[in-house]
Amino acid sequence: MNNFFDNQRILLLIWRRKYHFIVVGTIAFIMAAIFSGPTFIKPKFKSTARIYPTNIWVLSNESETEQMLEVVNSNDIKIKMFDAFNLADVYKINRDDPHYLSYMMDIYSKNFKAVKTEFETVEISVMDEDPNRACNMCDSVIHFYNRKVGAMHKAKNLEMVEISGSLLEKKNAEIDSFSVVLNKVRKETGIIDFNSQVPEVTRGLMEALSAGRGATSDTREIKKLYNEMLAKGSEAFILENHMKRLVEEIDSLATVHEVNLSEYNKNISYCHVVQYPVPADKKSYPVRWLIAAVTTFSAVFLALIIFLVLDYRKEEA
Repeated sequence: MNNFFDNQRILLLIWRRKYHFIVVGTIAFIMAAIFSGPTFIKPKFKSTARIYPTNIWVLSNESETEQMLEVVNSNDIKIKMFDAFNLADVYKINRDDPHYLSYMMDIYSKNFKAVKTEFETVEISVMDEDPNRACNMCDSVIHFYNRKVGAMHKAKNLEMVEISGSLLEKKNAEIDSFSVVLNKVRKETGIIDFNSQVPEVTRGLMEALSAGRGATSDTREIKKLYNEMLAKGSEAFILENHMKRLVEEIDSLATVHEVNLSEYNKNISYCHVVQYPVPADKKSYPVRWLIAAVTTFSAVFLALIIFLVLDYRKEEA
């Protein structure tokens, strides 16, 4: 057994059995060529597209391309593809089978591939027995991707529209009630704008008193307004500031509401198609020369092992 795999022994055996190896290799090659033909293995055609992400949100540490891959490979899109192309009939899977979805996912995954390229595009490849169907499936993946991302964006925009709309209603109701109180204070006191009126009223009163016009009707009006400011100025000041904050909040909410409503009503694409799919004019599977080469090599190698065993047993006998 020590010289079973001796190189000289193997080379000598190959030389002695060269015609056997030629016959085995020839038969294996012919059989591989026959059984890898369209009669036994249905040829498949590949359609390829390349897309680049656009108009999408960066939600995590993933790049836009990686997020695109997540969506393209999602089960939602796979199930839409099953229904759109009746793939259960194409793959010959019974819809009533309890493992229907598992079988469909498995076969689909073998015929569909989406990968990130070195240039940050996503390459989508679909294999099918019908070149036109492969092309249409590739194109439909892009269509379903746009719909899926659009639906996710619309759901988020609608949520923001509803939240901002609800807050706007509350703030508008609040500003209405504050307007009533503020207008009442302004009417009763004559304080229209506390910040601007205080220095003017104070200066006017001081000038009138210094000029000796304290008993005039104008001075009495100024004194009256001055006393109102002393009595209710702080209340007017608080109401005015609160009103300003409410107006600013409403403006901000209105902007958020309008932006999200505008985004919700948009119908845009979420990818640039760098390479459109086209029907293939030659098959991609099976690769007959590779099958024939591997089969021939395997058959010859197996024959070598068998001949070595037979030769060794013959020597022992």
